[in-house]
Amino acid sequence: MALYLIGDVQGCDSALQRLLDEISFSASRDTLYLLGDLVNRGPDSAGVLRRVMGYGAAVQCVLGNHDLHLLAIAHGVRKLSRKDTLNGILDAPDRQAMLDWLRWQRMAILQDVAGHEVLMVHAGVLPAWTATKTIALAAEVEAVLRSPDLGDFLLQMYGNESDRWDDSLTGAARLRAVVNALTRLRFCTPDGQMEFTTTDGANSAPEGYLPWFDIAGRKTADITVAFGHWSTLGWLNRPDVLSLDTGCVWGGCLSALRLGGTKTGATLTQELIQVKCEQAQKPG
Repeated sequence: MALYLIGDVQGCDSALQRLLDEISFSASRDTLYLLGDLVNRGPDSAGVLRRVMGYGAAVQCVLGNHDLHLLAIAHGVRKLSRKDTLNGILDAPDRQAMLDWLRWQRMAILQDVAGHEVLMVHAGVLPAWTATKTIALAAEVEAVLRSPDLGDFLLQMYGNESDRWDDSLTGAARLRAVVNALTRLRFCTPDGQMEFTTTDGANSAPEGYLPWFDIAGRKTADITVAFGHWSTLGWLNRPDVLSLDTGCVWGGCLSALRLGGTKTGATLTQELIQVKCEQAQKPG
């Protein structure tokens, strides 16, 4: 039995198939966690969703910004952009089944791996959030995604405000702040103000900002946080963070990380497996 984490697939179904073949993934034996952005920009988003849905409970995922974008378009609150490649889902006869499956996925997952806590999100975690708080806030968004209020939520989901967490936030502002952190975060200030414009690597932080995982005193520093979203950051392997978006859709690699079932000192055993991807879109 093996546990795998896979970074942003973004509609690259052929690459996903090759990676699953490379790791000899078996739904009866293994567990796979996808770190969000299953869809969009790549050539076959519908193929990705059908593939992972077919594995049943052996595959779990957290939702990314592109997955939520698909739900927003499907509910008529956003329009397709020039770079979107979602028509294969939107025009499919099994469209509703795919959309319903997405609605029941998670915003964050906390998993014990051989005595080590691994928190999985798409983008990041604010410095003031513990793992337990992150899961609780994620559950608030998950409840709305699965409710009759989904359309209203999606209509109010977009925007950079609130860009700073406050426990007193309520309603749409509260949910939007949670979504912004879990699906868009790269840089923030030590007091948790988020910045959403800069998309370059970790060394490109605007003045006063740092990569969210380098904030001193971050309350998830004592566990491992696994995330995707940041292709210009690439593969980052530290005891406290694992970054797995290696730019598949841009012609990079699709990456799977196998987490072993035994401890080696203070760290988990790990094996990184990658397949080269054909470029589906050019950056910029």
